[in-house]
Amino acid sequence: MQIAILLFDRFTALDAVGPYETLGRLPDSETVFVAEQAGPVRTDTGNLALTADRTLADVTSPDIVVVPGGPGQTPQMENTALLDWLRAADATSTWTTSVCTGSLLLAAAGLLKGRRATSHWLALEYLKTFEVEATGERVVIDGKYVTAAGVSSGIDMGLTLLGRIAGDEHAQAVQLLTEYDPHPPYDAGSPEKAPAHLVEEFRSNSRFILR
Repeated sequence: MQIAILLFDRFTALDAVGPYETLGRLPDSETVFVAEQAGPVRTDTGNLALTADRTLADVTSPDIVVVPGGPGQTPQMENTALLDWLRAADATSTWTTSVCTGSLLLAAAGLLKGRRATSHWLALEYLKTFEVEATGERVVIDGKYVTAAGVSSGIDMGLTLLGRIAGDEHAQAVQLLTEYDPHPPYDAGSPEKAPAHLVEEFRSNSRFILR
């Protein structure tokens, strides 16, 4: 089973690494990082790069597609080469997945029309403009499409799909070995729980404001 994790300039690191550390532990699987061109691809901070060992042309029929989000997602919405690859890969994939605003790229490729999906909370209203039933759930499964909410939820998505494919016990083992047992120091991880002024500040400065 081949798992292809898409990279593009200014993606968010944890969007890709979360599924890599969880879903990437499927038995008898190969995880490949893929981009338009092989080589290092910088994250949104510019301080970190992951290496794409394969180009889009090299990976034609992955079993699982993982699309991260991040600030760099916006210009990719009009990247014909990337969107065409998503459509072609999706035509034969067993699972097509996304983390954070990666779902907007799936939507831009026309893959989520009429489906339930999630994204980063700031992008949910924008996701609806693609005729998607956007929800605030952390992980959404609709057919073979598995979408995760913001950044850290990619870990949950990876474990969820890992359980579907390899069984609950294997997913539990991966969760245990990665010691994924969150006890955050603050209860501010969603717009419903965070201080209202922070939510409003981020909403007012969001790149997803609908005009």
